[in-house]
Amino acid sequence: MIITTTREIPGKRVVRTLGLVSGNIVRSRNIGRDVLAGLKNIVGGEIKEYTELMSMSRRDAVKRMVEEAERLGANAVVEVRFVTAQVAATAAEILAYGTAVIVEDE
Repeated sequence: MIITTTREIPGKRVVRTLGLVSGNIVRSRNIGRDVLAGLKNIVGGEIKEYTELMSMSRRDAVKRMVEEAERLGANAVVEVRFVTAQVAATAAEILAYGTAVIVEDE
């Protein structure tokens, strides 16, 4: 599966557009991460626990988007975008979406 944020893929041409596909995940923080993050807030710097949590969430959202594209018979997803939203005081949603297409070599 080719996944790209661009509309076109070098060396390929879109032969069929299958439609919008998306994948989302809502993750909440946990007390262990919150304690470590609280300490980081005091001294400053990157909160690696949250960075890792968001990276894992993005990967899961993309995986779900790809699974949906595969169910449609796509071999690529173009114009992929991400949206993040806070859905509760301790939870955030990440949504990955794009256009499922079938591409062939030029």
